[in-house]
Amino acid sequence: MQVSHLVDTPLGDQMDWDTKGMDSLGVTLHRGHHVAVTWDGSTSPEALAQLVSLIQEAVSPDGRVAVENVERLILSAHPHSTFDVIFLGMVSGSVCVHSSDVLAEVARVLKPGGTVVIQEPVISETGKGESLRTPTLLFSALKLSGLTYVTQVLKEPLISQQVEALETALGVSPKDIFVARVSGKKPNFEVGSSQPLSFTKRQVPARPSADPAAVKLWTLSANDMGDDDLDLLDSDELLEQDDLMKPSPSSLLSGGCGEKNEKKRKACKNCTCGLAEDLEEENSKQSAPKPAPSACGNCYLGDAFRCASCPYLGMPAFKPGEKVLLKPTQLQDA
Repeated sequence: MQVSHLVDTPLGDQMDWDTKGMDSLGVTLHRGHHVAVTWDGSTSPEALAQLVSLIQEAVSPDGRVAVENVERLILSAHPHSTFDVIFLGMVSGSVCVHSSDVLAEVARVLKPGGTVVIQEPVISETGKGESLRTPTLLFSALKLSGLTYVTQVLKEPLISQQVEALETALGVSPKDIFVARVSGKKPNFEVGSSQPLSFTKRQVPARPSADPAAVKLWTLSANDMGDDDLDLLDSDELLEQDDLMKPSPSSLLSGGCGEKNEKKRKACKNCTCGLAEDLEEENSKQSAPKPAPSACGNCYLGDAFRCASCPYLGMPAFKPGEKVLLKPTQLQDA
């Protein structure tokens, strides 16, 4: 999307299209073009007739000009890709703010590669107003409707007719408001069109031919299983006694993995040799609390010799000489 900078133009009579000429329309018209011009309630019939006459003269004799009320444009039921150029709000004195539905309909009836020229009052970026767009929002509205190459932005002061219409219809002050004229193009394809994709066929290299003798040597059929002359090797006979022994975990460690001469053994990342599990088991054994001895040493003698807080109260005596060990979680303060 390309957007040009705003260009200030001196105040002039916007109704005098004959004086301004076709260059002020923002688009080049050719003979045979089909053009649509919209009008609204804020425009005068004289200004509309003057603009239509100027456009008709440019596209004659094969071209035609359609005049539509902007509020009825959506209901006009024009076929897809009908117009080469569409003018929105270009009639002198217009203060129409074009809705998103109108812009979407314009993109539908515009031919691929066609041009839209829209003119409407906008408020400056620093101004405040809910009913008018800023130039940035106007550009975004055109982009979202499907138009590209938004260019040739023209900035003009309001004429007295527009000031009165804004105060009456929109109820806004003309301060920080000006007229912006923007043109955009429809991409060179129709919405919903399809194009088959062509893919170059990949050249698959031919497989090398195999030696017939080698193929016969490595081919074994069902008939060969019953052939007494065919010498078949038993796979179990290929294994020696050492191959059948279970390997020790230390032999499975990769070279240099967790060597003893290291200050701290450390398993590799994503260890698959079992060292990580061994280290985890060693750490769990080291962190496990050691069982604490009995506080009084008489727990095995029976309840008569046990403390009041002994966890073995109510249990029979242990065998004489058997050492009773209590876990720290079982010890309680008396």
